[in-house]
Amino acid sequence: MWLANQTLGGDFFLLGIFSRISHPGLLCLLIFSIFLMAVTWNITLILLIHIDSSLHTPMYFFINQLSLIDLTYISVTVPKMLVNQLAKEKTISVLGCGTQMYFYLQLGGAEYCLLAAMAYDRYVAICHPLRYSVLMSQRVCLLLASGCWFVGSVDGFMLTPITMTFPFCRSHEIHHFFCEVPAVLKLSCSDTSLYKIFMYLCCVIMLLIPVTVISVSYYFIILTIHKMNSAEGRKKAFTTCSSHMTVVSLFYGAAIYNYMLPSSHHTPEKDMMVSFFYTIFTPVLNPIIYSFRNKDVTGALKKMLRMQKAPY
Repeated sequence: MWLANQTLGGDFFLLGIFSRISHPGLLCLLIFSIFLMAVTWNITLILLIHIDSSLHTPMYFFINQLSLIDLTYISVTVPKMLVNQLAKEKTISVLGCGTQMYFYLQLGGAEYCLLAAMAYDRYVAICHPLRYSVLMSQRVCLLLASGCWFVGSVDGFMLTPITMTFPFCRSHEIHHFFCEVPAVLKLSCSDTSLYKIFMYLCCVIMLLIPVTVISVSYYFIILTIHKMNSAEGRKKAFTTCSSHMTVVSLFYGAAIYNYMLPSSHHTPEKDMMVSFFYTIFTPVLNPIIYSFRNKDVTGALKKMLRMQKAPY
């Protein structure tokens, strides 16, 4: 059916955000700068975690996975958007659109679950510190991370083929800067109401389970922090948890808007702004929120820079 759409309808046209502003060149430069920062900071963080043995802990293992997701996330959407703008083209093939959609869904689903795994890790570290090395062993961390990637893959493999098999007999102009499911569905001339209900239920499950894990984890974390006698211990626990909650609020808030609010609340402009925020800005913010204001990471970065400057 993908081939049928390719043959009958040709390419899609990503109208994007550049056509809606008066200075597209400046926006293009801004997005390219953000993309370079996101790639540089996430690669740096991944290398630091792998190189420095002091960062070989469960918390940084999950941050490493988050950086890998963010790095791939921004690479799925931004390069194509910038190439189209520079080449003065707006086209994307049906196969390219489906591929972009799959990776977007896979990475989004993996990140939902990963944020829940990170909340559980903080719960064990703060509420059960003496059993932390047992409850969060390397095997457990690998299983949790593998489970996150698996759930994301199932989400992508399930929703992408269904979305792309709908007949697209209307205009092939996608009012978005990448192939997001709701934007593509608007092009279909068939009844998509049942599929939208199915997709809504999938999103509820994908969000409800991680949110429940995060909420329960932080409930017990808050109780434990409240009982702490050490002011320094409370401060350290609160700092770690506040970073995670900031990322959770940003990512889940955008997901709820895009996939769970009624269509009456949506406009192409609002959808693009929300998607712009969590697909382009979030990969830049996460390394800052989580790590580069963290003493362990900044210490490891200074150590690595000193090693590079040291004479042989």
